[in-house]
Amino acid sequence: MNKTGKTARTETTAREEATPNVTFIPGATPIRRKRRTRTWLWIPVVLAVLGAGYYGWTRYATNPTGAAMVTQAVMRGDIENSVTAVGTLDAVKSVDAGAQVSGQLKALHFDIGDKVEQNQLVAEIDPATIENRIEIDQAELANLQAQLVSKKAQLVLKQANIDRQRNLVAANSIAQSTLDQAIADLAAAEADVNAIEAQIRKQQATLAGDKVDLGYTKIFAPMGGTIVANPAKEGQTLNANQTTPTIVTIADLSTMTVKAQVSEADVGKLKVGMDAYFTLLGQPGKRFEGKLRQIQPMPDTANNVVLYYALFDVPNPDGELMMSMSAQVFFVQSSAKDVLIVPSAALRMTGEKDGGQAAGKRGGNANAAGGKAGAAGGSAELTVVTPSGAPETRAVDVGIRNRVNAEITSGLNEGDTVVVATGTDTPAASTRGSQRGMRMPPMF
Repeated sequence: MNKTGKTARTETTAREEATPNVTFIPGATPIRRKRRTRTWLWIPVVLAVLGAGYYGWTRYATNPTGAAMVTQAVMRGDIENSVTAVGTLDAVKSVDAGAQVSGQLKALHFDIGDKVEQNQLVAEIDPATIENRIEIDQAELANLQAQLVSKKAQLVLKQANIDRQRNLVAANSIAQSTLDQAIADLAAAEADVNAIEAQIRKQQATLAGDKVDLGYTKIFAPMGGTIVANPAKEGQTLNANQTTPTIVTIADLSTMTVKAQVSEADVGKLKVGMDAYFTLLGQPGKRFEGKLRQIQPMPDTANNVVLYYALFDVPNPDGELMMSMSAQVFFVQSSAKDVLIVPSAALRMTGEKDGGQAAGKRGGNANAAGGKAGAAGGSAELTVVTPSGAPETRAVDVGIRNRVNAEITSGLNEGDTVVVATGTDTPAASTRGSQRGMRMPPMF
């Protein structure tokens, strides 16, 4: 037993000498071993921090501020600068065929959508009333003509009586007063004849007017086209005494006109003869092209907004364009095809060309980010990302510009990468991110 106890004390003494300052308690784990285990837990954390630092150094070595860049490749495409407006479609020519006489609409020979030729019978009004008036006019005229015959016979009698009275006065057989009375009777007879003749002419005019009204009971198409409206219906009584009632509306739909509302800020940019086109809500990818033919001088003002009407015509051979359609209208100031294009936001304008000179060369100008309205190209700077990943400021010449894209005439090649925008994280966000990334485990 003494030998065993001596051996245990010898092993304990050896461990104490190998591990100084560590007190061993029989049956318990040494405290130093737990501390070594916690130390090994720090190694993955330190490696993660070193890896993140290396990635940040390699990724943002050329961008010390920590800004994130939005880039885009230079590509070829089409560009245009235009004035936009909203408009409606209408027939280039239309007319209302109305009734000039009152009466019941007896027959309507066409429906909406039917095509008619010029002078083709469209509708008929019941002519019975006018025919009765014509019959009365003819009877009255015959009565006046009979009265005229009687008055002319009286006139002949009065003229013969004067001749006899003159012979008797010359022979001193009657007094002079008898001759004077005969002369007065002749003058009255002549007046009666003139009055009847005047009444006859009036009655003839009335008869002619009623015959014209009889012709108005048949409504003929004043022009060829399509029936687009028929407010009047068969059997309806029309009253033409105050206003002319419309029976049908005929429109020529082979050519449509676009009536666009242009704001007073943009109307000065429009010129008669410039190219224009529009798209429809149902066909956004199809263009209908024409040329501006008129800018109406009288504006339409609503809620203190002044709008001028600009008109241009487009052919409609297939009849796909209809009246009152809404159109998104574009008046083209300038355009180019298959040119180098970059986003306008990437440009920092350094100089503007003269508007008249540029317009003469390329046909117009545009708005662009960083440039003033109405500018016609000019010089600018932008940032290009080199193949090594470093940003480089480069001077370029700008052609046509609008609010989205800009044409580059020199200074760039197709495929170059330009910086469109940059953004920097806020210090607070960076601090919070660093705190989350560097959070340490609790120490024991």
